[in-house]
Amino acid sequence: MPVEKKKKIVKTIKIDVDKCNGCRACEVICSAFHAAPQYSNNNPGRARIQVSFDPLKDRYVPVFAGEYTPAECLGRDKYIINGKEYEECEFCRASCPSRNLFKEPDSGLPLKCDMCESDPPLDEPMCVKWCVDEALTYEEREEEVEEEVKLEDLETGLEELANKYGLDRIADTLARMTSKETATKK
Repeated sequence: MPVEKKKKIVKTIKIDVDKCNGCRACEVICSAFHAAPQYSNNNPGRARIQVSFDPLKDRYVPVFAGEYTPAECLGRDKYIINGKEYEECEFCRASCPSRNLFKEPDSGLPLKCDMCESDPPLDEPMCVKWCVDEALTYEEREEEVEEEVKLEDLETGLEELANKYGLDRIADTLARMTSKETATKK
């Protein structure tokens, strides 16, 4: 499969946990921004950012919603902070089957940080704008990424079949089909 190199703008939010004071303004504005209609309510369960408390370093840690994962991980260590028990996955970015963090409260669908994409586009995500201690900063950088050239539908289907059954089995089946078709034409 041919691979091309292309330039891509990568948007990131840098987190400086040493500056975070745990105010949770980022959670509030994120949930309000993503409410329907926009800014109509505040439900921190809809926020694509959650502020957790890091027990090992005694500080607050903003965590952004990452990709959905259909499988559970093995991180099951427990921490006790100020008498409250936390699981290790409290500090994970993924939405997964084992917890409700980063899931839409009404539908259960996974949430992912979208950098507050809107029309017209914002200069920076709302959580960055509202972070008074500058614990969150927005950056854009250009990266060269490898991008697969889009395959035709037939190639895509054949690739999936090859991944499932193996190329040799596909080739044998095509050879049998070809010989049958040739025999029926005679």
